[in-house]
Amino acid sequence: MSRKTILQSVRVGIVVGIFSAGFLCGSLTQHSANADWGELGGAVLKQAGESGGVAGSVVQLSTAITEMDKHVSGLQQNLDTLKKVKASLGGK
Repeated sequence: MSRKTILQSVRVGIVVGIFSAGFLCGSLTQHSANADWGELGGAVLKQAGESGGVAGSVVQLSTAITEMDKHVSGLQQNLDTLKKVKASLGGK
């Protein structure tokens, strides 16, 4: 092997070693992130909804869909309860 090939191999080895060490240290000290967007997100969406325009309309539509989804889920639970009661009473 020529001297140039050996030097290039050593350089690549050093770079791989530094990367591996950094990756190992980073993975050992990794912290998971938790964000609570409940209040902040609600305030931003409320402000955007009041601003009007396209963004306001989208926020209002999103809010309406979310509320409808909650109501539909509640109705579905009520229907499931009624079916259980009907089945326990001997109905078809």
